[in-house]
Amino acid sequence: MAQPIGLRRAAISWEADSREVLRGWPKPIREDFGVALGELQMGRSAALPIRPMQSIASGVFELKDSDENKWYRLIYLARVGDTIYVLHCFTKATAKTDRRDLATAKHRLKQVQQRLREEKKNETRS
Repeated sequence: MAQPIGLRRAAISWEADSREVLRGWPKPIREDFGVALGELQMGRSAALPIRPMQSIASGVFELKDSDENKWYRLIYLARVGDTIYVLHCFTKATAKTDRRDLATAKHRLKQVQQRLREEKKNETRS
């Protein structure tokens, strides 16, 4: 599938330890998430299931995968400018997402939003 006209490949911003957590997952799971993120970077739909995370904020989504042992989750802020922000990666053994994982993603989202506000403020000063 061709890249949409005028859309550049998005960068990935790995927040806090999200990249290291993902790197600790089994190779087939890492590969699934790598392909899915690559598709999102190109402006296409990911092959993995995606769920909106309205409980965190509008524009925040969860990529989902699993194996016989665990469920793997990656929470990200959809493309802002030319960047996709991976807020939190975690595993879970039950259907319910732990409140701590939601709180971590919310906290990191606030940090990203603050950084973006600072960058915009600094741009207007230049």
